Amino acid sequence: MNQPQFSPYKAPSDVPFYLAFGTLAGVYIFLILAMLFSEAVFASESDFAKIFGSPEICYSIKLSLISCSMTAILSLWVAVPIGYLMARRSFPGKVLLDAILDIPIVLPPLVIGLALLIFFQTPIGRAIEKIIPFTYSIPGVILAQFMVGAAFAVRMMRATFEQINPRCERVALTLGCNDSQAFWKVTFPQARRGLLAAGTMAWARALGEFGPILIFCGATRMRTEVLPTTIFLEMSVGNIEGAVAVSLLMVAAAVFVLVVVRWCGLGRGLYLGS
Repeated sequence: MNQPQFSPYKAPSDVPFYLAFGTLAGVYIFLILAMLFSEAVFASESDFAKIFGSPEICYSIKLSLISCSMTAILSLWVAVPIGYLMARRSFPGKVLLDAILDIPIVLPPLVIGLALLIFFQTPIGRAIEKIIPFTYSIPGVILAQFMVGAAFAVRMMRATFEQINPRCERVALTLGCNDSQAFWKVTFPQARRGLLAAGTMAWARALGEFGPILIFCGATRMRTEVLPTTIFLEMSVGNIEGAVAVSLLMVAAAVFVLVVVRWCGLGRGLYLGS
């Protein structure tokens, strides 16, 4: 008796699947590249010469570099301990604390600026203002940048410590180290790349902050003007070329940050946090 013949199952082609996904991805990538290319073509060398010859814009660049660097340093001071505790320790209320730490990331920037402005009208805020004036001043610029940049640094440092094998710390404890010595001698040296990436990300986030600074510090020429507010001010007086040239400086800074974060191998950890 002849056995029945079965033809092998032939899976449908994957071409439509990848074609659809590739088309959607291609449209988005095209928009990003077209946006950047349009800005690059619009600005000329004379536009860059003008912005570097303007005292107001030079002041803006200087203040941005100083305030962003201060923000990055302050962010690391809080990101290292918080990131380590969130990665290594379990304690009551950890889930709630994790949500609180993400609030500056998800809040609209204008809300952060408004909240800071209201806080410094309270009795505690006024007492602080008597020591260090924050409202509509340079320390306020740093504080507004810090409130957002530190949240990203915390998220990145937590991802960094979660990627470090805790076995090394346990071995150090068995050799006579306490928790503090195990952290400084074993864990912290392994977190150098994450430290660099977290500081760079906090610096970049600070550079791009506009809403909190506008509400909390204003956009006063030669006083609280940083690069994002420079773009706003240049656009408000119709100097589109100057605004585009300044924005290209910020694009270059953003590309540099992305290169550093990818080199440190922490791009995924930044967004997932675990």
